[in-house]
Amino acid sequence: MKKPEPISRRQLLRSGFYSAAGLWLASQQALRGIAPMDLRALQPVLPRAAKAKAVIQIWMWGGPCHIDTFDPKPDAGHDYTGPLDKPIPTNVDGLRIGQLLPNLAKHADKYSVIRSMTHGVQSHETASYITQTGWKSGGRVVHPSFGAVVSRFLGRDAGYKGLIPPYIVLTRPQGRFSEAGFLGSAYKHFATGGDPGRGQFLVEGIAAPGVTRKRQETRRQLLDRLNTFARDRKGDPELARFFESQEQAYDLILGEAGKVFELSEEKDEMRDRYGRNTFGQSCLVARRLVEKGVPYITINYRGWDTHKRHFESMQRMLPQMDQGLATLLEDLSQRGLLDSTIIWWGGEFGRTPKVLWNAPWNGGRSHHGHCFSTLIAGGGFRGGQVVGKSDEKGMFPADRPVYPWDLHSAMYELLGIDPLAKLRHPQGQMIPLLLGNSDGYESGGPLKELL
Repeated sequence: MKKPEPISRRQLLRSGFYSAAGLWLASQQALRGIAPMDLRALQPVLPRAAKAKAVIQIWMWGGPCHIDTFDPKPDAGHDYTGPLDKPIPTNVDGLRIGQLLPNLAKHADKYSVIRSMTHGVQSHETASYITQTGWKSGGRVVHPSFGAVVSRFLGRDAGYKGLIPPYIVLTRPQGRFSEAGFLGSAYKHFATGGDPGRGQFLVEGIAAPGVTRKRQETRRQLLDRLNTFARDRKGDPELARFFESQEQAYDLILGEAGKVFELSEEKDEMRDRYGRNTFGQSCLVARRLVEKGVPYITINYRGWDTHKRHFESMQRMLPQMDQGLATLLEDLSQRGLLDSTIIWWGGEFGRTPKVLWNAPWNGGRSHHGHCFSTLIAGGGFRGGQVVGKSDEKGMFPADRPVYPWDLHSAMYELLGIDPLAKLRHPQGQMIPLLLGNSDGYESGGPLKELL
């Protein structure tokens, strides 16, 4: 029998196998198939017993204002509060939050607030890097984000079998840095694209405008009949992994796995509870992904970089955030999933406590990395707590500063990942997971109040 000729990339493209889902799955298979030694070189310290199995990160892209949300300062005066000067009580004695968050006020026993987060960085890129990786920017090493590390420890290398990638971003990439860092593309996120708040959630590579599931099935049947190239090469051992990836891609597109993104399977009442908008429906998708065992989901919630007309944006966005996040907390709790799912809400920094009333800002707030708030819930974290305190106008931590690596360390511990672990860089260095494992760093200490 004549040995098959090598296959060019052009032939593969002509064969019609590639889709976004297929490309992703093929890349994962290829990485596991052709470079096993590279992956073995990245093996970290074995994880500890875990309380949490998943993380839903609500990334407030641009930075939310702590004074308007979880650290109100009604006595600071109009130049600091603007019209949002009437904080409301919660179901936790002594805890008050912003007046536009009435739903979250009913569930404060389920979450805790860190009011003294700090890193002092004022630019989006470097602040995102330090908040996401637990490392300061600079130097020659590009560190992986928290999501990529969780994908490394709890994803396919740890036995995760799902067809849905273990690190999902809803819906657009954060785009501030290379989130996978030195871990490489095997641990990179899969950004869904599309908008779950619209009639059909068009997840990239899984759904297409105007194409029903039935039509996709018909297309596959037609391709199978016409694609003699694929039939001739079906037994080629050099292509075994490729064909396996193709079958998995079709299972993702047409099988049960892809249905996780079909919100039409949810009752209208549930969809209404979350809010019929992009953020609310993203929270609902995140809950469905957790139910499927996906270990890390980021909701990239854009629009919080409010340099101009800040309060106009808050009147629109805070009620949406309040409804979606409160419903997510309640829904996870009712389903018995909150105890095993960490909710991490926050942005790269906060916003300046003093309002910029003059033109062209017209009531805007700028970047503020000196002091900001983070909400944390579930996965073993205690609820109903307040950690740290800002000064009377929210400018700086008044006590108990908490740095990004302090928070990362606590989350790693609950996920069963040793915060003292090191990963081997492809060039051979052993790199700590966190800056906090190096000498000469600032730290507020372990978050014992929440563990």
